[in-house]
Amino acid sequence: MTPATELAAAAPAVRVEGAHLAFGGTLLFDRLSLVLPAGRTSCLLGPSGVGKSSLLRLIAGLAHGAEGEVVDEDGRSLAGRVAYMAQRDLLLPWLSVLDNVLLGDRLRGRPPRRERALALLAEVGLAERAADRPAALSGGMRQRTALARTLMEDKPVVLMDEPFSALDAITRFALQELAARLLAGRTVLLVTHDPLEALRLGHEIRVLAGRPALLGAAIEPAGTPPRDPADPAERGLLDLQAELLRRLTAARDA
Repeated sequence: MTPATELAAAAPAVRVEGAHLAFGGTLLFDRLSLVLPAGRTSCLLGPSGVGKSSLLRLIAGLAHGAEGEVVDEDGRSLAGRVAYMAQRDLLLPWLSVLDNVLLGDRLRGRPPRRERALALLAEVGLAERAADRPAALSGGMRQRTALARTLMEDKPVVLMDEPFSALDAITRFALQELAARLLAGRTVLLVTHDPLEALRLGHEIRVLAGRPALLGAAIEPAGTPPRDPADPAERGLLDLQAELLRRLTAARDA
């Protein structure tokens, strides 16, 4: 069995059942349910403030006061099986690129896996910047470092909160390609404001809307991520983008 096959076999489906969460006196979710298919990337869109990031934190076990159940398909806890990549890179400025990638090992008190970290930095094109501090990196390089740090966790479930939103279009396109390749076989939930990003990366796409928020029916683009909008074979992406924009406009006006 290849490493990719082993990873796909280990990546569980994720079930969120009866999620209930209020923030600042506002009810975000009430009895919200969601299933993330095993080994696939699900993308989540919706208006600002609807609760997308809160749902990510709820799944990660970081939402204080949340109610409901987050388990795998066998009803087991996800504890120890989830990695989280935030919108900001959150690199520690006093550490080198390599030491930022190794941060999880150090925090857990285990021997730093330098060879694996260096291999991941080579995968994201930063092998020659391993000794640099974050201040010496471009925005795209910082996000690639954050992606390597997320992958260093080696978790089968990965939650990503608009990780490429602050980047220019060309850098974003390249990082989407890289993320799709390196995250293949994991169960991924990606929050994004960009319909085209969702269509490039998602096996399924959902829109979160309303108060309390509800999930719309899934859109499932044909083909395998990362899809190329410029490819004539992917011409249907433009129709799906128009449908997503209609749903997002309706969600904003709800």
